[in-house]
Amino acid sequence: MIFLNARDTRASVLEQSLRKLGIERLSKDDVQKMQWEVLEAKIGNWIHYMRIAVKLLFAGEKKLCDEILEGIDSFRDQCFAEITANSVSILLSFGDAIAKSKRSPEKLFVLLDMYEIMRELQSEIDYLFGSKSCTEMRESAQSLTKRLAQTAQETFCDFEEAVAKDATKTAVLDGTVHPLTSYVINYVKFLFDYKTTLEQLFQEFEGGDPEGQLKNLTKRIMEALQTNLDGKSKQYKDPALTQLFLMNNVHYIVRSVRRSEAKDLLGDDWVQIHRRIVQQHANQYKRISWAKVLQCVTIQGAAPPSGGGILGGDSGSGISRAMVKDRFKNFNAQFEDLHTRQSQWNVPDTELRESLRLAVAEVLLPAYRSFHKRFGQALFIVHTSYFFPVLNLIINAILLF
Repeated sequence: MIFLNARDTRASVLEQSLRKLGIERLSKDDVQKMQWEVLEAKIGNWIHYMRIAVKLLFAGEKKLCDEILEGIDSFRDQCFAEITANSVSILLSFGDAIAKSKRSPEKLFVLLDMYEIMRELQSEIDYLFGSKSCTEMRESAQSLTKRLAQTAQETFCDFEEAVAKDATKTAVLDGTVHPLTSYVINYVKFLFDYKTTLEQLFQEFEGGDPEGQLKNLTKRIMEALQTNLDGKSKQYKDPALTQLFLMNNVHYIVRSVRRSEAKDLLGDDWVQIHRRIVQQHANQYKRISWAKVLQCVTIQGAAPPSGGGILGGDSGSGISRAMVKDRFKNFNAQFEDLHTRQSQWNVPDTELRESLRLAVAEVLLPAYRSFHKRFGQALFIVHTSYFFPVLNLIINAILLF
């Protein structure tokens, strides 16, 4: 009778200690109803309290039972099991509810944290609850570890699909880096803090080469992001802005990968391929934006105008002064229109913006100078009215962002 009363008292004291820590029994439905910020805080507390419960509370009860009931092994083990059973159940029920709740990308990292603490404590749990009387508790802990691992792996795989299907309709009006891009890249970079744990998950469930599996899944996430961005780029009516948007976003991906551990996983070939993609979009932007402007100052095979007066006439073998003047006017008008539109666009990376400026200037300025040198001298009105203001605008405003 004394032993029974003592057992009940110790069980009650242990449960009260857990309540003081803030540990409560929660169901899957309880978890689903919580705001993410509240749930995240509770998970952080649970991880901390698991360590306290196993290393201090349960270990203390085990030591007490061993000392008081020394030499009565079967009764000692049974007593310890009955003292701790409900407390263990309360602790594990929270982890179980998290593992069974609806999956979402933000839960992956807390699931990995929970999985890590369970693996860390597994040897101590096996020792404390190693007797036959504690089989159910020991197996419940092992089951929770596996369930957390499985849910984490499924959540990771879900992320690829979530990226591919992201249907955000809000366009980035200035063509800069889309919020989805920065979110996915930050998510992937954060994953590498858990690289060892993720490889352990792949090893546990799929075997084979865990690093290779992580690499393949990371590549698929990147591919899903680029496919989604291609779709989002079609929201732009201006094809030049489409190319600028894709250039900005792929450049952000490449730069971020090169500065993170993801580079070691994805490899130099992946980086080089995507740097070429950035350059392709930059070239497309340059071609689409500036082709019509360049046409104004490119007249293949034409000779300078001569005779017939300052603003008219035709040399027979060249082009008319009126046409030359019209070309200068069109160049001026189209450049100003381009400047008005593209001054609202953005290339956030300083180096990329400067390289784009230089690439455009290297094509545009020589063409303009050559055209003026060839045709402008015959039109002093064009020289004074058009050349200097426009050339100054080109030099100071290119590129536009």
